[in-house]
Amino acid sequence: MNDELERLQAYPFQKLADLLNSTSTKSKDKAIALTIGEPKHTPPDFVLKLFQDSRKLSAALGSYPATRGSKPLRDSVAQFLEKRYDLKTPVDSERQILPVNGTREALFAIAQCVISIKSPGLVLMPNPFYQIYEGAGILAGSKPHFINCFEDTNFQPNFEKVNQSTWAKCKLLYICTPGNPSGAVIPIETMKQLIQLSDEHNFVIVSDECYSEIYHTEASPPPGLLQACDRLNRSTFKNCLVFNSLSKRSNLPGLRSGFVAGDAELIEKFLLYRTYHGSAMPLHHQFVSELAWADEDHVIQNRSLYRKKVSAIKKILETVLSVPVPECGFFLWPKTPGSDTQFSLDLFEQTNTKTLPGSFLSRNTSEGNPGKNRVRLALVSSLEECEEAAIRIRQFMNNQ
Repeated sequence: MNDELERLQAYPFQKLADLLNSTSTKSKDKAIALTIGEPKHTPPDFVLKLFQDSRKLSAALGSYPATRGSKPLRDSVAQFLEKRYDLKTPVDSERQILPVNGTREALFAIAQCVISIKSPGLVLMPNPFYQIYEGAGILAGSKPHFINCFEDTNFQPNFEKVNQSTWAKCKLLYICTPGNPSGAVIPIETMKQLIQLSDEHNFVIVSDECYSEIYHTEASPPPGLLQACDRLNRSTFKNCLVFNSLSKRSNLPGLRSGFVAGDAELIEKFLLYRTYHGSAMPLHHQFVSELAWADEDHVIQNRSLYRKKVSAIKKILETVLSVPVPECGFFLWPKTPGSDTQFSLDLFEQTNTKTLPGSFLSRNTSEGNPGKNRVRLALVSSLEECEEAAIRIRQFMNNQ
């Protein structure tokens, strides 16, 4: 077995299961979980209709899909990117876009392509972070380096704390904007600075933008890495890759459909890797994805539902907890009065409500653990269930 597997930590949800298995709830109320960010809103109708089209489904199931994906799907993604980010130069759908089976597997796989066993260097990532980044870096033979996201920097990675020696060793930089779990957005000027650093030190920037379409001010969508490249007149997107999916945008987590877009030379090598990897997207998923990226009406409705929930739940909780207002996404990132693990344990015991300790999403550093004494609340269920959970938390806090 690969010795690097020993360096992997248990996934946050396994840590939570281990924590809660040490006790049992005393509450007779139904279980409510605010832990996993799995969208529960209804998928768009056109998706369900396509899966009922036996002719299309039969043709798709009877053919091997191409790893590069269909041209109509790639064109649909390119048009989405051009319109969403007001790109001055068209995206080359043949060379700058590649469909992937959800971003999780692709965010992991890209490290295997970027990192060389001869010179593994460092993989930089925000802290807290999506655990895939760390696992990808470790299993590629590299060493993770964490960039803390504390409240004093508005939960954005504190890039100013990264010294030149560390940048010189960097092979791959993961960023997540809007961020998980805080919803913080990296400004476009900061992205431009990161691009300039990548030129200077020759590292790849991977931007995880899965929450890009869940923003709470309709007139102010968050910027993206390709947009920053475009404003620098870098139509080649050199050293830059963006990952996005339909899971959050279109309530299709089970479809496992996303894309990577950016530097054509990197895409070409990633395609070669994926050809061997055996990761082609099924054709019927491609048909659905083509339609989903082309439609904005369902996305606007989806965004509105999350906006209502974030506003309502924050209003319930803010009398008992410090709850920062997220710029984007469907998570809240409140501060707990003490230990985040004890908070989650006690809340479960007394109310049958599950929350995810922030320290499970972070790593200890010399500056501390930025997830310590915080919990992540995923507002993915119905408004009514989220409100019920928030009321339980408020009563729990009032009884302390």
